[in-house]
Amino acid sequence: MYEFLKEFHSGWAYGALLLLVVAVVNAIVGLVGKKEFTAKDRKIAIFGLIGTHTQLLIGLILYFVSPLGFSSLGNMADKALRLTSLEHPLMNIIAITLITVGWSKHKKLTTSESKFKTFTIFYTLGLLLILSRIPWSLWI
Repeated sequence: MYEFLKEFHSGWAYGALLLLVVAVVNAIVGLVGKKEFTAKDRKIAIFGLIGTHTQLLIGLILYFVSPLGFSSLGNMADKALRLTSLEHPLMNIIAITLITVGWSKHKKLTTSESKFKTFTIFYTLGLLLILSRIPWSLWI
């Protein structure tokens, strides 16, 4: 089960990152181009949200069954173990929280500019945090 979850988490990451990048680019284009916020823009943003939440769910399950996850939490001297057992999960939880806050905040806004701006800020911050803590040596 561990191997399947590990491969699924790694494979789904490509899709989740792609969805999030598309949502960020769409928000920036909408903001800079002063476009009207449409149902298509909302769908793009929610697909980014769903992709990252799915990745988080898979990652949390993997965290507790992986030898590089929760069971390695006490070994903070090893940089690689610290990344997989503390930094990667913590930063991704923070990132996905920011993405979720951006989604929630946009629902209360009335202007297209403010919706695009909210998505641009929160989704971009989430994307940057996710990219900063990907264990590249294990992933590629």
